[in-house]
Amino acid sequence: MYKIIGELITIVFVLSVLLAAIALIVSRVSLKRHVWLAGFFAGILDFFYMPLKYFFYKLSDPRILDKWMVSLKNISNRNSFRKSKRRMIIAPHCMRSMECPASSTKTGIQCVSCGKCIFGKLKGDAIKYGYDLYIVTGSSFVKHVLREKNYDAALLIACDYELNKVMMGLKGKEIVTYGIPMLNDGCFNTEVDYGMVIDTLNMFSN
Repeated sequence: MYKIIGELITIVFVLSVLLAAIALIVSRVSLKRHVWLAGFFAGILDFFYMPLKYFFYKLSDPRILDKWMVSLKNISNRNSFRKSKRRMIIAPHCMRSMECPASSTKTGIQCVSCGKCIFGKLKGDAIKYGYDLYIVTGSSFVKHVLREKNYDAALLIACDYELNKVMMGLKGKEIVTYGIPMLNDGCFNTEVDYGMVIDTLNMFSN
């Protein structure tokens, strides 16, 4: 009896390692081209996220894992995002100017379009393309944002870690996500490729 249980545990372990390894390979490939079953492999990486994160932390850079996972999820969510109707943009406050005059509320920074940072343009773009813009000071603010309206899609701008974290958090809330990674990490003076933002907005323009 114990022998059978031991063999079953070994088989499950080997299959789990094999599945996770295949999912990692597929996620890396997804950075350069479309892959099949992106949602399936993204789900596998979500399930094994903590042990994989530890593995990357010890042998490489854990940010790589988040980058690969975001790429998979973008491919998986692309068609569903196109079909969405009630969209929001969630962006981090670290991209704003150090001299930002805007005030903060429970749903984030209230941009006044002072022209000192990219948010003035993003605010106008959000209106043009039919999104609501939220500039948040942390992923915990997202729960307040969700109480504002009944959204079905979120375009996220953040570092790869935060993108993946929010994507996992919104997965069970029937909100389709699509992530745009920033050019650099940090708590201030971060940047995003504005051209990539516009290309993404155009890609999902109805």
